[in-house]
Amino acid sequence: MTSLHEPGAATGPRTDRPRRRRVGTGGRRGVPLPLLLPGVLALAFLLVPLLALLVRAPWRSLPGQLTGTEVWQALQLSLVSATAATAVSLVLGVPLAWLLARTEFPGRGLVRALVTLPLVLPPVVGGVALLLALGRNGVIGQWLDSWFGITLPFTTTGVVIAEAFVAMPFLVISVEGTLRAADPRFEEAAATLGASRFTAFRRVTLPLIAPGIAAGAVLAWARALGEFGATITFAGNFPGRTQTMPLAVYLALQNDPDAAIALSLVLLAVSIAVLAGLRDRWMRGA
Repeated sequence: MTSLHEPGAATGPRTDRPRRRRVGTGGRRGVPLPLLLPGVLALAFLLVPLLALLVRAPWRSLPGQLTGTEVWQALQLSLVSATAATAVSLVLGVPLAWLLARTEFPGRGLVRALVTLPLVLPPVVGGVALLLALGRNGVIGQWLDSWFGITLPFTTTGVVIAEAFVAMPFLVISVEGTLRAADPRFEEAAATLGASRFTAFRRVTLPLIAPGIAAGAVLAWARALGEFGATITFAGNFPGRTQTMPLAVYLALQNDPDAAIALSLVLLAVSIAVLAGLRDRWMRGA
C-alpha cells in the first residue's frame, strides 16, 4: 500500500496554494469613486434631456396635437419612406455584405471603409453628394432626366433614396458580422451535394443569418425614420410630399413648440420600441 507520506499519496487539497477569487457579481468590492462620478454624470447627460422632454410635454393638448392633418401626413410619409428605404437596403445591402464577408478581391478593405463612410459623414454632406450625383445636372441625374424624364430631387422617391443612403450601412455591418460568425462549412456541404452557390446562399446561408438580417433591418428602419440632414438637402421640406417627421419637428419648433414636443414624443416612442425589440438579441449576444 502506498503510505500517506509518500510523494504519490493523495494528501487532499493543499492549503498552501493561493486561491483564485472568482470574478462575478459576488466578487465586487465596490465602485471606485473616480469611475462612479463620471459614470453618473454620463448617465445624467444622456437621460436628463429625455426626461425634460417628458416633463415639458403638453399632455393635456397632446391628443389634439397628434390629430392634425399635417402630423398624420408627416407620420404616414415617414413610415412609408422608412419602410421603402429598408426594403432597398435589404435588396442591395445583403448581397454587398455577403461579398465583403465571403469573397476575396483587391481593395476589399477600402470598399468596407467606403461602405461605412455614411455612418460618420455629416448627413447634410450626404445630401449634397446625392444632389451632385442624382440632381438634374448631376453626374447620373442629367442622363436620367434627358433619357427617361426622371427627376429624383425634391420628390418622395428622393426621400427614400436619401434615407437608404444613410441607413444601408447599418444593415451591411450587421449582416456582415453575422456572416463572419456563421460556419461556412454548411455552405461547403451544400456545394458538395450539388447545390450551386446561389442555391446554397438561398437555402442554407439566409436561414442561418436571418436574425442578423432582422436586427440590421430594424436598425436601418429606425435610422431612416430619424433622418433629417440628407432628406432636407436632397428632397426638401414640402408638406405631404417630402416632409417627414423630423422635418415636421424642425418646422413646428419655429412656430409651435408644443407641436414640436408632441412630434418628438412620437419619435421617442418609436425609438424605445426598436430598442426593446432588439434587447433580447443583444442580451443573447452578450
